[in-house]
Amino acid sequence: MSTRWYPIYQKGNPQLRIFLPNFWMKLVAPDTRQPECVVQFHCSMEMTKADIKNYLTKIYNIDVVTVRTRIALGRFIREPQKKYIMKLDDVKVAYVTLPKDQQFTFPDLFPKEKKDATKTDADKALEDMKNSFKNYLEKNKERPGIPSWYTI
Repeated sequence: MSTRWYPIYQKGNPQLRIFLPNFWMKLVAPDTRQPECVVQFHCSMEMTKADIKNYLTKIYNIDVVTVRTRIALGRFIREPQKKYIMKLDDVKVAYVTLPKDQQFTFPDLFPKEKKDATKTDADKALEDMKNSFKNYLEKNKERPGIPSWYTI
């Protein structure tokens, strides 16, 4: 189903039409702990359960067992200076259950540990700049308030 209206006839030759999908889905990290075979999505409000299942099976070749949906109401926010209340948009949340043999773990996009083995040139240059600034501060710590261009 499409919410866009396309004209039956367009002037010009050849008839060029591009049909873009109106539906979108966004993979979301779950708020609460869920089984590994359940994946959570935010999707457009017009999508039905059948649309979600067809979208995932036809485009991404994912086997879908069941789809559950709910509509999460948007929060109300008061603007401090303008003295009016705004409501954030509502979101449709889809819980997609995969077969038992398939598991999905949400990827860790921002790992806490940093690998020092692969330092790039930019990292080395940044370290050199930090060291030179520390040396400058050490050299001029007895002379506070004197501008840097005045140093000999």
